[in-house]
Amino acid sequence: MNGTDTNTPKVSVIMNCRNSAAYLKDAIDSVYAQTFKDWEIVFWDNCSMDDSAGIAKSYDYKLKYFKGDVVVPLGRARNLAIAEARGEYIAFLDCDDIWLPLKLEEQIKLFEANSAVGLVYCDTIFFKDGRDLYSVFGRERPHRGMVFDKLLARYFLSMETVVIRRQALDGLDHWFDDELVMAEEMDLFLRIAYRWELNFVDRPLAKWRMHDASESSKRGYLVPKEKEIIIDKLIRMCPDIEIKYSAEIKEQRKMIAYEWALSAWKDGDKRRMRRCLKPQLFSDGKSAIAYALSMLPYATYKRIKDSYHSLKFDSYRISKK
Repeated sequence: MNGTDTNTPKVSVIMNCRNSAAYLKDAIDSVYAQTFKDWEIVFWDNCSMDDSAGIAKSYDYKLKYFKGDVVVPLGRARNLAIAEARGEYIAFLDCDDIWLPLKLEEQIKLFEANSAVGLVYCDTIFFKDGRDLYSVFGRERPHRGMVFDKLLARYFLSMETVVIRRQALDGLDHWFDDELVMAEEMDLFLRIAYRWELNFVDRPLAKWRMHDASESSKRGYLVPKEKEIIIDKLIRMCPDIEIKYSAEIKEQRKMIAYEWALSAWKDGDKRRMRRCLKPQLFSDGKSAIAYALSMLPYATYKRIKDSYHSLKFDSYRISKK
């Protein structure tokens, strides 16, 4: 690293790395390309065995490189990185995703305008092999304000889009759950939304890379299991949640059942897949569609689903011109 940095940055960008050399330079470069310049990168290397360290260390003093002694779960690794952060705001960028240049500038404005906002997010574009496929929200209007109920019913945040006020983190009894490896951000962001307002920038300012080597591709089967753990944890944390938000919990459990079903379908177990969906065929449209198409291979269903979202996204982009 070249030079030193004695100033306290406004934003700390948390990057957690485990053998991410393939796309790492694109991710880091997208931070350096930000129009908002008052930031640092806190780079936590979770014992990578590829060239990740060499790539990270090739940048200047604005990237602070740290390496753990042993491999730890992702939630714990994120906490170790946050502990080194100096910024008033904490942003997250996984090493295979990228930001668009205006991201931090647009999001920090919303924090500065309202001290009650604890988290700001934006739309994100899913892309693969250099081609934009679809965005998360499109024509939908995301939620702002005290929206814990909305987030609990249909979780809608994506890690690379989120910036958090450090004060919101420090008001919690713990940050990321050390034991979670796939849904650790859902646990944290729900607990923040329970106490703070959320706001959003209503356009894509980040891009989520789809590839077969990603953790979501390799270990996506853990997501519904960890979501069940998170719901039970919230109820233990605040027992009145189970009564006050019973409808939202019911909706989230439908989503969990749907994700269990997709996992079974991907594994070729169509009987288990249908068994997961059967109780909610008449109350959840996504489940009904998946059940109706379950005679197809999972890969075919996935192509149909991705094509549908891509067509919607193309239509949306044309309408915005």
